[in-house]
Amino acid sequence: MGKKGSPRGRRVENQELDVSFGVKEHEFRSLDMQHGGDPPLGRRLSGGDYNWDKVVLSKGLKNDSVKFTPFKGVHVGKRQMWWLHRHIRSIVFTILLMGFLFLLDSLVCFIFDPAMLQNNFSLQGSSKTKVGMIEKTEKEGPVKLHERLLNLAAASLAEREFKQESSKLWEEPYPQASSWKPCADKTSPQVVRAGKPRNITGYILISANGGLNQQRVAVCNAVAVASLLNATLVIPKFLYSNVWKDPSQFGDIYQEDYFLDMLKDEVNIIKELPPNLKLLDVEAAGSLITDADLSKEATPDEYIKKILPLLLRNRVVHFLGYGNRLGFDPLPYELQRLRCKCNFHALKFVPKIQKRGSLLVRRIRRYDFARSTLDKQLLGNLMPRVDHSAAEGPSKYLALHLRFEIDMVAYSMCEFGGGETERRELQTYRQVHFPLLLERLKESKSYSPEELRRMGKCPLTPEEAALVLAGLGFKHGTYIYLAGSDIYGGQSRMQALTTLYPNLVTKENLLSPSELAPFRNFSSQLAALDFIACATSDVFAITDSGSQLSSLVSGFRTYYGGGHAPTLRPSKKRLAAILSRNKTIGWNSFEEKIRKMIDEGQRVQVRGFGRSIYRHPRCKECMCRH
Repeated sequence: MGKKGSPRGRRVENQELDVSFGVKEHEFRSLDMQHGGDPPLGRRLSGGDYNWDKVVLSKGLKNDSVKFTPFKGVHVGKRQMWWLHRHIRSIVFTILLMGFLFLLDSLVCFIFDPAMLQNNFSLQGSSKTKVGMIEKTEKEGPVKLHERLLNLAAASLAEREFKQESSKLWEEPYPQASSWKPCADKTSPQVVRAGKPRNITGYILISANGGLNQQRVAVCNAVAVASLLNATLVIPKFLYSNVWKDPSQFGDIYQEDYFLDMLKDEVNIIKELPPNLKLLDVEAAGSLITDADLSKEATPDEYIKKILPLLLRNRVVHFLGYGNRLGFDPLPYELQRLRCKCNFHALKFVPKIQKRGSLLVRRIRRYDFARSTLDKQLLGNLMPRVDHSAAEGPSKYLALHLRFEIDMVAYSMCEFGGGETERRELQTYRQVHFPLLLERLKESKSYSPEELRRMGKCPLTPEEAALVLAGLGFKHGTYIYLAGSDIYGGQSRMQALTTLYPNLVTKENLLSPSELAPFRNFSSQLAALDFIACATSDVFAITDSGSQLSSLVSGFRTYYGGGHAPTLRPSKKRLAAILSRNKTIGWNSFEEKIRKMIDEGQRVQVRGFGRSIYRHPRCKECMCRH
């Protein structure tokens, strides 16, 4: 087993290549085959011994043939037959013993093969983690393709390590982006002429559901609705969710007085309902509005027809579980601008969050000064202005929002290479957390996991995110801030990403337990730290365009970035096509397709009809073009 020429001996020759870019052989095993390495283990053992026996036998025959002469031939033959007859049992026993030892050697090599050990440890660990580590599937599929491409990516990163990195990676590719400037905070002439708004209809109560980003959208929609109905808005309340488990209220996350002052000339907002209306039973009065009472993206006409009569009759309406209940188009210019002003100007994080966020950003950058308008808007005066005398500039970093938590994975109905174990695990999660989803699926057309992937419905895996970054040209040493919750599959699923990009950090790595302690049981406040770290990053990469965090952060970077805050938006549909239809794709071709895909997502475009104004603020209601 340990001889030169055995499987163990041959692997040593490849260790120097592995060390150069941090890829272990058992992680990306197919690299040997691509570079003309050894054949599979079984062939090396059997074929090698077989050839060795033939060489010895042929040499033995050649040497013995010199001794044969016509005079001695018969005598020698009789002696050989006598010796063979006498020792036949010993010969048979030796042959059987050698065969047994050979089979034992093959079995031991198979059992202790590094790849097999890796799989065994992953399976053993699955019972100890909350969501389990993904076991390998035996069927052919994207996992095998990813392994091959990951090998190519590792080789490319190693080759690129000592080359100059292109500065274009850290810049907006289209200069037109810098021509758009923020201007939603400017009060229009119509509002100035009308003067301070009056409350002539009643009061609006809001109980917003979801996490930090869903609640942010709900607040700004409520501001627009209050203006539309000429009502007074009571500062929204945040519902406690069994999913988020966060009791935080508006004042725990945003600066209340700043919010009131910024919008005082636009809409009436107060902190509490007047005492004479607090005792009103809004449900009994018919003023409790739920999602069932409004369309998902209701129009202004729907609010005027359904809500205004209730408001005039009862003086109060309460929107329970309010969220995305106001459409983007058609909407009057002033209401659209008011939404932008609320989102981009009026909602400031409280000093507690700003202080911890500034510490987080300083530790990522290793630099103590503000660099951009984004820093100023999100962190206030807690980041001093740029010190031009500083000897070294800040470290550039990329923020990655990796939406691969178990809820996202389970809800997608996709498969991710984990075989039957993964299918059972995700189905159990759906039964507990998404029973309505399963009911809907019974009544609607179902799609196979392969069809869902081709349609672009599957969230990107950590492996796919790593391939996109490598395909774009980001170097092995790039600093990456990872935003998000626990990744489904744990460390085993993250292994490919952390191998290619080891300088990957989270808020849990950068802040001490005591620094994080005030935020521990407040998921929305922790999400605010991720919001800050992503929005102020040099490059922001998203893996799911439907995520509210990704949507709001990318919009914030568009609004305040000045054309110097690029966001990478891979198309899940196009990436799935690259990965599934090009199983023999070369690395150069892969890079070309990835860069083209990202480039098209970065083109400067005006917000289209019906698109989110929070994500696409390039429009006359939010920004001014110079």
